[in-house]
Amino acid sequence: MGNSSRKEEDEEEKDGDGEKVKVMEEEKRRRKKKKEEEMEDDELPLGVEEMLASGDPVLDLSYKKFRRLPGVVCGLRHLEKLYVCGNSLRTLPENIVQLKGLRILALDFNKMEDVPLAICQLRNLTRLYLGSNRLISLPPELRNLQSLRCLWMESNYFTCFPRQLYDLPHLRSLQMGDNRLRTLPPDLWRMEALRGLWLYGNRFTEFPRVLLRMVDLEILDLDKNKIEVFPNLSRLPALRLFSYDHNPVEGPPGVGEEVLLVGEGAQEELQERADRKAKKEQDVRDAEEAVLAGDGPVIQGILKTAKQNSASHAGHKYNEVVTVAMPLTEEERRKEEMEAELERALNDYGAGLEYDLEGIEYDKEELICEGEGYEVGDLEYERGDMDYEYEEGEELEEPGRQGGRH
Repeated sequence: MGNSSRKEEDEEEKDGDGEKVKVMEEEKRRRKKKKEEEMEDDELPLGVEEMLASGDPVLDLSYKKFRRLPGVVCGLRHLEKLYVCGNSLRTLPENIVQLKGLRILALDFNKMEDVPLAICQLRNLTRLYLGSNRLISLPPELRNLQSLRCLWMESNYFTCFPRQLYDLPHLRSLQMGDNRLRTLPPDLWRMEALRGLWLYGNRFTEFPRVLLRMVDLEILDLDKNKIEVFPNLSRLPALRLFSYDHNPVEGPPGVGEEVLLVGEGAQEELQERADRKAKKEQDVRDAEEAVLAGDGPVIQGILKTAKQNSASHAGHKYNEVVTVAMPLTEEERRKEEMEAELERALNDYGAGLEYDLEGIEYDKEELICEGEGYEVGDLEYERGDMDYEYEEGEELEEPGRQGGRH
């Protein structure tokens, strides 16, 4: 009996020793693999060493197969723009905080599950690109980026809108397409600086009503959601582009005449708008030709630039009135006779008078739709796939649907 127990104990001890050996071997393999990876990272790809030594404030290390950022990069304190897209980065070294002059940092298409806290100490950042990673939230420390104007977080795993963004007073462009948002917070209107908002490819089933309070939005993209009804958006006076494509709707919502639409039925609407503009311009040309020919009764129409009256005496000026052929009311007829009498008096007597006709408005309509793209001020948007612009602008650049570089 005693011999049997001792034998079992020996076997258990042997099994335990075998397990320890396995753990030690596994740890040894892990360390060896890590060392190999570090050695690989220290071996810079062809041409990178020259880039690092160039002194250029712009450094593009995109698609170089880095698993970690080369340590030498953090010593380049002259850097202003750093692009490390399309690598296998999971984090950044702590000493990246030494790059105090960095204004643009592009980290899209990596393997980050969390935003490296070191980034939140780069207080001069104006543009941060985090698209196509594995993010589900933002750290509270992101509030430190008080200069940030453009933030891209498309193609991640956000299910809730990050409220830390409320504390970024200059954020103008926010790209959260291809995430998992279903709603927006009711106080989103607090982001008063926001001008461009991309929410395509999320999980909205209803139009977020809070957007109707964001009267300074210029670009709004809700493409590829499941929204069946859109409200009238004409109450958004600054809106210049609205994309509602790939939603279960039959036609465009109501918008201002100057808004470029992208979606089902948008082309027909834009064509009708162009036809209306062409007809209006043709009517004006026809009216001008009729006036020059001296045909029919006229009323005052569009006030144009003041010109020198060659028929008047020296020093006499008047505002030229282009007239449109239409039937006159009695009041308009009397007003026209009075103005004609005044003009005759000026020409006859040369009294050196100058006058302006009141109550005449100059109406000008422009269809804001040229070619394949749209541009207003410093906001740009192209309907096809478009790489984002890295060059620093005065305010913000506007993205398409994929990361890239120019």
